[in-house]
Amino acid sequence: MAPQVLVVDDEPLVREVVARYLELDGVQVHEAADGQQASDWLDSNVADLIVLDVMLPGVDGLALLRRVRANSDVPVILLTARADEIDRIVGLELGADDYVVKPFSPRELAVRVRTVLRRTAVKVVPETAGRFEFGGLAIDTVSREVFVDDAVVLLTPKEFDLLVQLAQSPRQVFSRAQLLDHVWSSSPDYQDPATVTVHIGRLRQKIEANAELPRWIVTVHGVGYRFEP
Repeated sequence: MAPQVLVVDDEPLVREVVARYLELDGVQVHEAADGQQASDWLDSNVADLIVLDVMLPGVDGLALLRRVRANSDVPVILLTARADEIDRIVGLELGADDYVVKPFSPRELAVRVRTVLRRTAVKVVPETAGRFEFGGLAIDTVSREVFVDDAVVLLTPKEFDLLVQLAQSPRQVFSRAQLLDHVWSSSPDYQDPATVTVHIGRLRQKIEANAELPRWIVTVHGVGYRFEP
């Protein structure tokens, strides 16, 4: 079945151009002109990925992202204005997986979409290599689920990939540049170290008993982060 991508932008020409490029990759595109239309569509449909403009009439992109993240980890790529750095930071904090700055190349956006869809697909791996357990923390790479004290923790695709990258190499220190390369390799030109910082903070809020005194994801000052088994 073709991946289902929802494109949300109030500019018809943007939706048309993005849809044309995505459809060349075999993606089925659904369009919404504002946040309310998108919300209504999502109430009765399931998207594999959402391309979401931040500046929308009525329900804006960040408000819609909050609604989506309340009950779904569907990948979201934000479209933001070049000057609105705060929107990019807030979007990442709310759970966006990537962002593209307007004006953008529709060809590059299509590559980003294809790469995120490939990365977030469930990967079948050998059972012996498919689960990491560290005391009260368990990571299942087959089902892409994380458990803390046997309770399921809902992570976004990027948060999950970041946690796996750290956990599969316990006590190895990764710089933010290395984590960007491993986890955000599809879009190095549009990522900055703050992306990693934001995602690490969100991960700690979700898996640590005390995010201020982390047990699992430790900061190595001046260098980066490591996972403590």
